[in-house]
Amino acid sequence: MYWTDWGANPKIERAGMDASGRIVIISSNLTWPNGLAIDYESERLYWADAGMKTIETAKLDGADRTVLIGTDLPHPFGLTLYEDRIYWTDWQSKSIESADRKTGLDRKTARENLENLMDIHVFHRQRPKVHSACSINNGGCSHICLLSPHPKGHSCACPTGVNLLADGKTCSSGMDRFLIFARRTDIRSVSLDIPYFADVVLPINVTMKNTIAVGVDPVDGLVYWADSTLRKISRASLDGSNNQDIITTGLVTTDGLAVDAIGRKIYWTDTGTNRIEVGNLDGSMRKVLVWQNLGSPRAIALYHEMGYMYWSDWGENAKLERAGMDGSDRKVLISMNLGWPNGLAVDKAGSQLLWADAHTERIEASDLEGRNRRILVSPVQHPYGLTLLGAHIYWTDWQTRKIQRADKDTGENVIVVRDNLPGLMDIQAVDRTHALGYNKCGDKNGGCSHLCLPNPVSYSCACPTGILLKDDGRTCDPSPDTYLLFSSRDSIRRISLDTDDHTDVYVPIKELNNVISLDYDSVEGKIYYTDVFLDVIRRVQLDGNGLETIIGEGLKTTDGLSVDWVARNLYWTDTGANTIEVSRLDGRHRKVLINNSLDEPRAIAVFPRKGYLFWTDWGHVAKIERAHLDGSDRKVIINTDLGWPNGLTLDYDTRRIFWVDAHLDRIENADLNGKTRQILVSQVSHPFALTQEGRWIYWTDWQTKSIQRVDKYSGRSQETVLGNMEGLMDIIVVSPLRQTGSNPCGVNNGGCSHLCFARSYDFVCACPDDLVNEVCSTIPGYLPSPPHPTNNSEKISGPSSPNTQGERADSTPGVTAGSCSEAEASDGLCTHNGAIPASAGDKLRVPHIIAGSLSLLCLLLLICALLIYRHRRAKLSDPALGTLTYSNPSYRTSTQEVKIEAVHRPGACHLQRHRKEAHPDNGFTKEKIRILEGFGLLSGEESEWDDLKQVKPSRGSILRDHVCIKTDTVSLQASTASLDLTETQQLLQEEQSETGSVTLPPSPERRASLPDTGWRGRHLPSTESEV
Repeated sequence: MYWTDWGANPKIERAGMDASGRIVIISSNLTWPNGLAIDYESERLYWADAGMKTIETAKLDGADRTVLIGTDLPHPFGLTLYEDRIYWTDWQSKSIESADRKTGLDRKTARENLENLMDIHVFHRQRPKVHSACSINNGGCSHICLLSPHPKGHSCACPTGVNLLADGKTCSSGMDRFLIFARRTDIRSVSLDIPYFADVVLPINVTMKNTIAVGVDPVDGLVYWADSTLRKISRASLDGSNNQDIITTGLVTTDGLAVDAIGRKIYWTDTGTNRIEVGNLDGSMRKVLVWQNLGSPRAIALYHEMGYMYWSDWGENAKLERAGMDGSDRKVLISMNLGWPNGLAVDKAGSQLLWADAHTERIEASDLEGRNRRILVSPVQHPYGLTLLGAHIYWTDWQTRKIQRADKDTGENVIVVRDNLPGLMDIQAVDRTHALGYNKCGDKNGGCSHLCLPNPVSYSCACPTGILLKDDGRTCDPSPDTYLLFSSRDSIRRISLDTDDHTDVYVPIKELNNVISLDYDSVEGKIYYTDVFLDVIRRVQLDGNGLETIIGEGLKTTDGLSVDWVARNLYWTDTGANTIEVSRLDGRHRKVLINNSLDEPRAIAVFPRKGYLFWTDWGHVAKIERAHLDGSDRKVIINTDLGWPNGLTLDYDTRRIFWVDAHLDRIENADLNGKTRQILVSQVSHPFALTQEGRWIYWTDWQTKSIQRVDKYSGRSQETVLGNMEGLMDIIVVSPLRQTGSNPCGVNNGGCSHLCFARSYDFVCACPDDLVNEVCSTIPGYLPSPPHPTNNSEKISGPSSPNTQGERADSTPGVTAGSCSEAEASDGLCTHNGAIPASAGDKLRVPHIIAGSLSLLCLLLLICALLIYRHRRAKLSDPALGTLTYSNPSYRTSTQEVKIEAVHRPGACHLQRHRKEAHPDNGFTKEKIRILEGFGLLSGEESEWDDLKQVKPSRGSILRDHVCIKTDTVSLQASTASLDLTETQQLLQEEQSETGSVTLPPSPERRASLPDTGWRGRHLPSTESEV
């Protein structure tokens, strides 16, 4: 084989095709030797030199060198031969040209005006086949057969890093001793079995964004890695096959990773969640081992035989720590003179701990107790990963982009293993010839049902996060008994209340986009949730299986959701449609219960034992209402001193309702009639949802991005259950004591054919809104016969339900649709056509019923007219109601939609009206506060919330400038970063041009055209103390 080299010393070289017998054949009068071709017939070599601007030829040994073409060659690059012609590409002339290969004359242009010309070759079918020693049985080689000059003929070779065995034909099964390191976008290995260092990319067919940590299981020959951008931990074979994602939820920034090849576990650190976790090698049975007093955990190393794990923490108080591999006996080893302790390695043979500090620019060592500390290598530029194999330590360096090696005991004999490698991260050394150690978890998982974790004394059985170990000390329950379920837009998570760590665990549900409300059915063990991005209601098992869409159409903005676990019904509020609906738990028999006098219905809760339905409405007139489960006997139980009643929950034991008010910033409770009202917590930031369990009230908070809890009796003992959570939404409690009780609908659906609703004193049957090819009865235990069409046009259109007949048979035992016995007919219960006959007395009462109904209707119309009149007078007399108001900040803000509402004024409000009233305290009305509260929520800046808190105490004051707008609702598209007052001014000016009813005085200052709120942006907090 021949090749050109246009480096500092340009040359043309030759070697056997197995790299044997390498010699330089031409080394003079060369500048940029580019193209190269062989004339097999005349056994001559041709090449193009773009620097010398020539095409030359020589014999295959470099003798008899002559210039073939020496003129008019601007920049030749590729070169090839065919028959008696030579062809080449030229960068400058952008053409393919040819000439006679012997004389260089008869030049012709084959093609021109071709951009980016590079190499060129000739393909021809007449090229004769060449038979060689490698043509037969691959030359007897197990992997690669390479030709070589005679008399040898050929030789066998192995892939880079793999040794050839003594027979000269067979390769070993793979690398025995090697380094494996991450380079953000790929993973590479460097074999230590061969006398030179060469890095090889592992051919893993997957996209890597930011691979930080790596680990190797030498038993199965698998490499594990963590990608902090994709937020997952994956694994693959060392040959790149069998790629698999093992952990895809609950990760933020996984900096460290270690494989327990003996106990078959994987350990990792997460700087984002500040946790150290463990799980099986397939990612199952995850458990949080350490979650307290962690700043920024990074590297982690295991001493399997001793049952210890070590980790570095480069947080505010940098330290090196140690604990048992089950998290027990935690101890700080070193906490002085540390900056950014990155890499960490355990020298088992030398009983020492080694670490690399990128801040102090040193590699240090100590004994395994943190004593006898000494410096090994200094200075080093910016070390990150550190590992150990044999008598050497290896480390990666961000700044020098090198992998280096030194003696582990003295730190001397530093050499460069590989350089010019940007993006170097973690590094691990593997010796597959070294026998694995032993611990008791390596033998039948230590007899544990779930996790077996070593410790310095022996081992301990453990359960996945949130699940308690049984009294036998070996087995676990399948799930916790009592836990919180909460939604955070793109996830549903669980927090066990059985354990003290309060760690959130993802429920593995696919296709979550914007989850808002959720509830749980303890009978079937299913989660119900709404997704307002897809506009669906779905249900799924707690393990993520059995995903079903039960309501997939006719939804606009489903804010609230509640499961009636007794009657097997599902209730929900739709803020977009201003309705409250119900269906069976499988989505069948859908019915609108309430569709009038609803403004912004949000939270909803059921009390099956009492037959009550409760919901909040944060519209123009905020209120909390109650009705029976069929929507009857509706009444407003609370409508005073309310702002934005968001969350609602019931305490079934004390029979009280609890709610959060995001505008008044408090949590309150009352009895089921709205009486004996009490303020439980008077200062909360921006609560959204709440729930109750035992003596605690739990709630989610948008501003603090946390889940809080407080004692439900005293309002004291407030504490944070989980912090640093973006997009928190609904929250519920799952407990065996929560969904209890019964009512008549709990037995055989109350005998109803479709829907059964319990009430405080009885129950009723109801029919869905859209009956499709089926009949319905509101009489328990009775089902009339289906109607028969009299002609072809009398048909009931629409799809039929496949489960209708089965359900009828289940709900009405002994009654057949359309059947009527002689005894029933004689008693007047039915006729042979399925209808219930009316008696003679009923016929006489019909006129009286009609007259009474008309009289009652007239009376109702008169009362409604009186109420409307009084309501309008109240609105005209209230100077605060005509102002521009910001509605309760809803979850839609994440999709860049902000709704600003302006109250529509009747009559004289269509004319422009400005009223200026001096006020001594420069206070603000509730509506004005709403504007500021919306801005603060959208911008997310702490300074704006601080300004808002200063304004809130004067909510009862009168707004000085009033603006009347014709339109009721204005939609404004805003970025998620902020919605400033300038954009609001522009919005009002656009509305003015459309309606002509708003006049904004011009001003040289951008913000001056809005009413002076006293709200001034300040700089963002720069330190934690300012925050």
